[in-house]
Amino acid sequence: MPAAATVARVVLDSPLPQLDHLFDYSVPEELAEQAIPGVRVRVPLRSAGRVADGYLVELAEPDEAFSGTLSPLEAVVSPLPVLTDPVWRLARKLADRSAGTASDILRLAVPPRMVRVEKAWLAAREGGAATETDAAAAPVEAQPAAFPARGYAAGVLEAAVAAGERIALRPIPRLSRLPDGTWVGEWAVTLAALATATWRTGSTAIVAVPDHRDLEQLGAALAAIAPASAVVRADASQSNPERYKGFLAALSGPRIVIGNRSVVYAPAARLGLVAVWEDSDPLFAEPLSPYVHTRDAALVRQELEGGALILSGLVRSVEAQRLVELGWLRDLGPERAHTAKVLLTANQSADEPAARAARIPSSAWRAAREALSGESGRPRGPVLVQVGRPGYVPVLSCAHCGQAAHCTRCQGPLGQRRAGATPSCGVCGALATDWHCTRCEHTKLRMVTPGSGRTAEELGRAFPGTRVILADGDHPVQRVGAAPALVVATRGAEPIAEGGYQAILLLDGERMLANETLHVAEDCLRWWTSAAVLAAAGAPTVLVGVSGDLARDFATGRLVDFARQELADRRQLRFPPAVRLASVTGAAEAVGGLLNAVDPGLLIDVLGPAEVDEKTVRAILRFEYAKGVEVAAAVRATVVRNATQRRRPPGGRPGYRPAPTLRVRFDDPEIL
Repeated sequence: MPAAATVARVVLDSPLPQLDHLFDYSVPEELAEQAIPGVRVRVPLRSAGRVADGYLVELAEPDEAFSGTLSPLEAVVSPLPVLTDPVWRLARKLADRSAGTASDILRLAVPPRMVRVEKAWLAAREGGAATETDAAAAPVEAQPAAFPARGYAAGVLEAAVAAGERIALRPIPRLSRLPDGTWVGEWAVTLAALATATWRTGSTAIVAVPDHRDLEQLGAALAAIAPASAVVRADASQSNPERYKGFLAALSGPRIVIGNRSVVYAPAARLGLVAVWEDSDPLFAEPLSPYVHTRDAALVRQELEGGALILSGLVRSVEAQRLVELGWLRDLGPERAHTAKVLLTANQSADEPAARAARIPSSAWRAAREALSGESGRPRGPVLVQVGRPGYVPVLSCAHCGQAAHCTRCQGPLGQRRAGATPSCGVCGALATDWHCTRCEHTKLRMVTPGSGRTAEELGRAFPGTRVILADGDHPVQRVGAAPALVVATRGAEPIAEGGYQAILLLDGERMLANETLHVAEDCLRWWTSAAVLAAAGAPTVLVGVSGDLARDFATGRLVDFARQELADRRQLRFPPAVRLASVTGAAEAVGGLLNAVDPGLLIDVLGPAEVDEKTVRAILRFEYAKGVEVAAAVRATVVRNATQRRRPPGGRPGYRPAPTLRVRFDDPEIL
């Protein structure tokens, strides 16, 4: 270590906002060789002899204005530098943007240390053994042949990625068969081709997808064109040792890193591509503080490190459309339009007795019958039925007045788990043996919303002799064969059929649209389109009970037009993403203090404070994107003051210090 660089600057692994800055420590001579930027360290806090864990961010020259003595590093926990400089800069900028702490983001970026895995990895590297870390060094001739992205103008996508452009990519909505016979979405083939092309240039490609189903498709597409050692998987289903092993592989050199939300923070040797598939999916909304959305993290990372950025999805998000209209993203689509065969039908009484028994319109019943029997001249095959709710009967109401039935113990919703079962609470599980309506005192219940189990039972009676497959959270099914069958699936749990479904029925559309969220129309379009792309070529998709502009846009494939109009509507209402929001929740005094601390000139307006419960209120700050840094800095300063002020302990507990009461969340997707 150079003689002048004697100060180690450390970020502590602590969620306390008052500790969210770099601390200076001296480097003992015995630790000089190991104390390099990025390593895990243990440092004293000078408070009751406590020590804290952290990361050594940088080595710097001593501050000439400081005349005191710095505390020395306690220990270097591991000689392996796990925090790279780009990831640290990303964490710092995202924390500043959302008034959070960098250590909260680093917990997502750097997995817990697994000593056995790390020692094995270090031993293999020092011994020069051929391991997975040698993937980037393999000659191109020895690797599987790559293929270009299909369906787009020749070389356009590859050239845009190589040039480091930011792209809003319109995918091809169809299934594709891989060389090994596996069926995946064409989107997976496209992203796999672009990621592999990036990796072949000696750069890292990061691809984030919402859930394990998308991850399985992307992994299968990559297996056809990239060596297994070049692909690193990082998702929540992995054990800690598996995740840490993948993290070390990503540290070693160029890789194709695929995973869920937090994969966007993966270490990258020369970042060449960051891609986010279905960026409007709510699974990308981080539930942990500081609640940074994967799309926002990808945008900031690309801005800091360069490389290409791709936001793509079967339905373009309103956020991506805003960036397209600003000129930040380039709109790229396939050479020709691909539109599913969509039939719209009213949710009316059926003529056929079997259709009435299944509670579906006659047109939907006929489409399913023809697909199962081959009467229309098309091949026989499976039929997908998408429903809105899992379970048997998830919602019950009073049979007399129609009021929703609630548990007498906790006020949770009452439902029925299976045919003939006693109604029970969906929250606490209590049996409703003595239930009576609080409005009319009636004691009988009726079904409001059938779940996937009840729908499967009714369709089984409507199509006797046909195999019925149930696919939901309790009965996960990834793939089904080409034989005729009725596949009843909740939204997001639809399995892929070999060769595609011969008909698709989309039920419960009206109930899905009844959700009171800002993104309900966008979510419904994504659910319906995700099911429709699973159809075989020319197979019908029947949307039941939905009409109007939304149904028309779905049937005609005008999904970008929908995003454009939705953005225009939100601009008029000053709703996200036209503006940014920050919600502030806490005690009335703390929330009021924060509102007084933020310069009104930085804000568009303030909504509230409104009462949340007896002790808590919430206010919403609306502001322009250009003012975001200043608003976040003012909010964060108030959060730090609130965290450090003395709080009177409750009576009888003199040693207890209540936690801060202020909670801040920027860009909350469900606040409106």
